[in-house]
Amino acid sequence: MNVLVCDPISPKGIALLQQRPEFKVTVLKAKTPEAELLNIVKDVHAMIVRSETKVTKKVLEAAPNLKVVGRAGVGIDNVDVEAATQRGVVVMNTPGGNTVTTAELSFFMLGALARHIAAAHGSMVAGKWDRKLYQGAEVAGKTLGVLGMGRIGGEVAKRALAFGMRVIAYDPYLTEARARQLGVELAPDPDAIYRAADFITVHMPVTDQTRGMLNAEAFARMKPGVRIVNCARGEIVEEQDLIAALQSGKVAGAALDVFATEPLPADHPYRKLPNVLLTPHLGASTNEAQEKCGIEVAEIIAAYLLTGEVRNAVNLPFLDAKTYEQVKPYMSLGDKMGKLLRQLAPSNADRIYITYGGKARELPNVDPITRAILQGFLQAGALQDVNNVNVRAAAAAAGITVEEKKSDEPVTFNEWLHVTVFSGDQKVVSAGGTFFGSPNNPRIVRLFSLPVEIHPEGVLFLMNNKDRPGIVGYIGTVMGKHKINIANMSLSRDAEGGKALTVLTLDSVPPTALLDEIQKDPDISNVRVVKL
Repeated sequence: MNVLVCDPISPKGIALLQQRPEFKVTVLKAKTPEAELLNIVKDVHAMIVRSETKVTKKVLEAAPNLKVVGRAGVGIDNVDVEAATQRGVVVMNTPGGNTVTTAELSFFMLGALARHIAAAHGSMVAGKWDRKLYQGAEVAGKTLGVLGMGRIGGEVAKRALAFGMRVIAYDPYLTEARARQLGVELAPDPDAIYRAADFITVHMPVTDQTRGMLNAEAFARMKPGVRIVNCARGEIVEEQDLIAALQSGKVAGAALDVFATEPLPADHPYRKLPNVLLTPHLGASTNEAQEKCGIEVAEIIAAYLLTGEVRNAVNLPFLDAKTYEQVKPYMSLGDKMGKLLRQLAPSNADRIYITYGGKARELPNVDPITRAILQGFLQAGALQDVNNVNVRAAAAAAGITVEEKKSDEPVTFNEWLHVTVFSGDQKVVSAGGTFFGSPNNPRIVRLFSLPVEIHPEGVLFLMNNKDRPGIVGYIGTVMGKHKINIANMSLSRDAEGGKALTVLTLDSVPPTALLDEIQKDPDISNVRVVKL
């Protein structure tokens, strides 16, 4: 089998592949343009890349024998995963290779920031002896706020605890049990971090919720003299707001390895601020990390080619054609149900109970459906690197337990998929789904234990209201006033004149002004917008 190493990886990784007689290993010596790559990949069974080589749809189409693409690193922006999936090519990465090295950089940056090490060194090189100017702060006894407690955030927390720091952490998927296990305090929201922390370190992906979250409003709620460390993503920080906070002294210092625009422009204001420590995106740049990634990518490629073992895949796991056709509609429905429930459930949800009923209990393999539900649930939050292969491990790491049951109890529908979300022993939200007429016509038919009929797509507007005459007309009038079109409507109530659940499918996201206006009605509560 032909293995093509397109970008530089650890020689140990290459040697691991070369020692297998089953493989013929070709190592490209320089970055190869796509036009040349199209000819090279014709007989290739596996490709190994880092960030330079682009595995485009054209490249995939030119490689009829290609079975797997391995990325030595985490990001897969340079691989067309959708096209690879369509062609049956497994795409794998090495998410664990740079965890420790990025965590170490974050903590070293924190220490350097506290003790003004870079500025003091520059002063010494200039021939000065400014002891009083660079008087720093101890980290022992101080409070570190960690925004994002995934692999890297967890490693930073370990190091902070070893240095005698108090650690409080916010992560929408971190449960109380998991926080206790890690030895950290669980913050209910970012605001609790802002108000309590002496140091704040960021370890979250860029999402609609996290983009620009460290802004003027956030800085205003922080303690005077707080210090900020960001080795995650530059877009999480509103740069102009941070600059203003640094200039005013509200933020005593910032250590930054990532930026909204990279490379950082030569005239960027950060470069002129004395209380800023800058590094050029060095998070994964250690010999050890590069060696780990090179060895790991070689190991997962070899295991897949020789035994079919799939590790760290970022696209769908293999299913035989017959089973895939059976479970595919349920996977699509399950993904939508997971996204819906995540946006309705509280952040401390820690158990998901899935029931398969009717014909669904006869499916030969429900695991892909469970994984699709979990993937939708987790991806609707901040976990962007979750896929059908690693989703169970991701759920476990987030402290979420998963239970499945094939139920023989009679149900109203031929196919029945029901998902209940718990927080502790308390049921917080549930939904039931089925198909109307054909697998291409999915519906949510139960929500919050009430009968509904919802197309699981687009923008959903949900509210609880008193069952009173005129409520539907009122909502329609307000929607029309704000130019929001209603595509579908589902109404359900517990009793005449009692509590009701209204769900609208909208053609666009309603503006904040519309939501504010509707919520002023004393008979309306729990107004929420869900994007599917």
